[in-house]
Amino acid sequence: MNSIDSVTLEVADPEAATRFYAEAFALDPARVRVRGSDAGSTGFRGFTLSLVVSQPGNVDALMAAALGAGATAVKPAAKSLWGYGGVVRSPDGTIWQLATSKKKDTGPATRDIDEIVLLLGVEDVKASKQFYVERGMTVGKSFGGKYVEFTTAPDTVKLSLYKRRGLAKVAGVPADGTGSHRLAITSPTGPFTDPDGFVWESAGR
Repeated sequence: MNSIDSVTLEVADPEAATRFYAEAFALDPARVRVRGSDAGSTGFRGFTLSLVVSQPGNVDALMAAALGAGATAVKPAAKSLWGYGGVVRSPDGTIWQLATSKKKDTGPATRDIDEIVLLLGVEDVKASKQFYVERGMTVGKSFGGKYVEFTTAPDTVKLSLYKRRGLAKVAGVPADGTGSHRLAITSPTGPFTDPDGFVWESAGR
């Protein structure tokens, strides 16, 4: 089974982005990295990152910290059929989903994060699934041509595939976008560029 070791967000101001992610989410820099880039990009970049937590209070705590650090609210946190969550856009433009499958708190709120999930918006979910399976990824869940979730090794970033327009709808943004994804994915599977233009880099193993 192959996994994602880390994701690298390409940003205009790496120092500001590093400060934001430390203040907002206290993210492990070994999992979510930043580097400078002036690559052109407009609109939806074709991916989101999701922080999965154990209870609604943790969603609220992360959202409050993100907004306090300079993020913009895209979707306010609210209950849904699947749980509770909201969406923010970081100052560098990355869209973050903050979510839990639980609808009630079971303890004091924290900013503890259980999983980091990279959701890629792709044109053909079935074809992209096959592409990744051929590169050693193992399917955990699959819902036809709508959604695929791959199994994850401990302390890595989970990969999921969504139809691009479906992912944009979930995130609460228009699906249109052009230019660079401004994202690099580090994995033992790399290096390669997938059919939707996402760049995978070697983990050096």
